[in-house]
Amino acid sequence: MVNALKRRDDVEIETIILNASWKNIGIKTFFFLLTLLWRIPSVVKKFNPDVILFSSMVTAGVLPFMIRKPKKPCVTINHGQDVTLPFFVYQWYIKYVFQNLQGVISVSSATRQACIERGMSPEIGVALPNGFDMSVLKKLPDRDDARKILENEFEIDLSDKKLLLTVGRQVKRKGHQWFIEDVFEKIDKNTVYLIVGDGPENENIRQAREKSPDKERIIIAGKQPDKVLNAAYAGSDLFVMPNIPVEGDMEGFGIVLLEANRAGVPAVASDLEGIKDVIKQGVNGYRVPHGDAELFSSKVNEVLKNNLTELSVSAEKYVRENFNWDTVVGRYINFLKNVN
Repeated sequence: MVNALKRRDDVEIETIILNASWKNIGIKTFFFLLTLLWRIPSVVKKFNPDVILFSSMVTAGVLPFMIRKPKKPCVTINHGQDVTLPFFVYQWYIKYVFQNLQGVISVSSATRQACIERGMSPEIGVALPNGFDMSVLKKLPDRDDARKILENEFEIDLSDKKLLLTVGRQVKRKGHQWFIEDVFEKIDKNTVYLIVGDGPENENIRQAREKSPDKERIIIAGKQPDKVLNAAYAGSDLFVMPNIPVEGDMEGFGIVLLEANRAGVPAVASDLEGIKDVIKQGVNGYRVPHGDAELFSSKVNEVLKNNLTELSVSAEKYVRENFNWDTVVGRYINFLKNVN
């Protein structure tokens, strides 16, 4: 988003960004937030912006602590879990953050509704999507090369196989375990399921695989470098996102769906939360009622057998036209212009 803003002639932007690795990220974030208490007033005095845009509810959370409140409109973007984080103190505090904001950009309608339920005035909030950088497409290998990379990396044979892909943090709401236990055995046997990512549910996912009669066709890859991740997107046939509802957690948007679509990989996903705003039925994939293993598996089989090529083309076209940052950021600017 920052790069897209910098490319515009009608925008001047000054940033305060934390550039850090994931090591000790909690401590680094705490001290970064602490410095915002004096860095924001300093930058406002020097730069005199028309609006102050926070990247999340976490960074906007410094506002109630600021002795010298900015005299410029303050707007935040929020993404899902930064709204629904299931801690009593955080949920108590978040209403005070909303009181210090003049605008709120939620990445999906579901996230906006979650904000309203926690004290945000509906008049200050809008649902606008995330975007992606189209230049990433230049880094993707072609399909044949991508599948060779995956075959070598994971010692598998993808000849005449359909490849299902899931990418993302392995948390309960992603539904990996449910998909392995209840759905995958109902999908055509000529498929391989590749799971990329890591997280607290990893052990449960591995146990589900070990119990599966189809475990030889399930690859739990863990976190992967960009070369392998790009190959996974470029070499896959269908992206699956079998989310399940989890209290206190939510899928704010589903950026991995866009990452798959931009590689020409359509999706079958649960019709849940922020996913509703990403998938347009029959254009870049299909939404299926969550928790229905029969419907989920039959839709996967149907897409793989019938209209995969056509859907792949329309998926890439749809997200390229509607979700690239240069397009999305224009909608952000239109909203910011009307905040006061």
